[in-house]
Amino acid sequence: MKQDDMLCYCFHVRKRKIVNFIRIHQPRVASQLSECGGAGTGCGWCIPFLKRCFAQTDDQMTAEEYATARGEYIRAGNGRPPAGAIPPPDVTP
Repeated sequence: MKQDDMLCYCFHVRKRKIVNFIRIHQPRVASQLSECGGAGTGCGWCIPFLKRCFAQTDDQMTAEEYATARGEYIRAGNGRPPAGAIPPPDVTP
């Protein structure tokens, strides 16, 4: 993912914002990233990716792959985005 790609679609938080939050606020645990615009408190999809950012590992997933995987996660019933969240991309059979 690139810095300007969306990380939390529920609350419209980009990876750059998370990375800067980590750099500036130096959270002690990954769960403190929820203080950055509510990231990770919606459907839950981005939590593993927030943990990776916290651990400072770089994910090689593209923005499109990330959005598609989030859509699959939500359609499988694993999370429910709040009102106003960016909807998952349409799936073409």
